[in-house]
Amino acid sequence: MCQGSGSVRSVRGHMVFSKNCPACSGTGQQRPRVCEPCSGTGQETRAETITVNIPAGISDGERVRVPGTGNAGLRGGPPGDIYITVQVAPHSRYRREGDDLHMSVPIAIHEAALGAKIEISTPDGGVRLRVPPGTQSGQRFRLRERGAPSTRDERRGDLVVEVRLMLPRVLDERSKELLREFGKINGESVRENLQG
Repeated sequence: MCQGSGSVRSVRGHMVFSKNCPACSGTGQQRPRVCEPCSGTGQETRAETITVNIPAGISDGERVRVPGTGNAGLRGGPPGDIYITVQVAPHSRYRREGDDLHMSVPIAIHEAALGAKIEISTPDGGVRLRVPPGTQSGQRFRLRERGAPSTRDERRGDLVVEVRLMLPRVLDERSKELLREFGKINGESVRENLQG
């Protein structure tokens, strides 16, 4: 139709118009029969397994680009890219907010009252957290650069530890007596600001 030039010409009055040949799509070549696997498109669908490197600290919803592994390019052009949207599964111990990790740690009543050094686990291993005397339930402590690594720069987030006071099970008379004595010695009301 185009005599191998890839374009066809049409004349309207004194004007000459040129456009891509519809028979060969502008390539100048026409196959005598259509390829059955690709139906003449030049592309064939196939499955392939690829290895994807997930960077440390990636968060839920971020995308990873894998260059050169997408669809084949048209007419022998370079292949496209694959974009993978990451879904991060929730962790049983840590909750993530940005690059900071949050966790709850139970402490005993005597540790909160007298202070203690408690062992907690971080993504990098165990560390000792100093709980000062008089710590209240729900109080938070920040461990610098113990959180998730940032994908934007070299920094790391913090690990925020929230302590939760756990009351002991009082099973014997001696423990009950000690708690009663403690209540008498430290008799201030914990509900002062609730009274009218």
